[in-house]
Amino acid sequence: VQLQASGGGLVQAGGSLRLSCAASGGTTYEAAWFRQAPGRERDLVAMISWSGGRTYYSDSVKGRFTVSRDNDKNTVWLQMNNLLPEDTAVYYCAVASRPSTPPRYDYWGQGTLVTVSS
Repeated sequence: VQLQASGGGLVQAGGSLRLSCAASGGTTYEAAWFRQAPGRERDLVAMISWSGGRTYYSDSVKGRFTVSRDNDKNTVWLQMNNLLPEDTAVYYCAVASRPSTPPRYDYWGQGTLVTVSS
């Protein structure tokens, strides 16, 4: 499975961005977005099940970010609204190629940088 993430950029606080993650080369199950700020560990931001019927958000983004997917297009999105300077990070998409509980994300995109200016 190959993942291609895109959509990052520079935005002012309060603005919005939409990240995309296009998958190819295999079946994907759970998909997730992680982020890593400078000097910090990589953290889970949002997760979506294969059907889209189950989602998870970290407390820091709940109510501002929305994860969605279209399996026909093999694409997962992360809509980010009301962005804050602390959302500045490299964002990575990840997918699980096999169903498991908890999900095991074994394929990762290359990362896309989101910078939020105050």
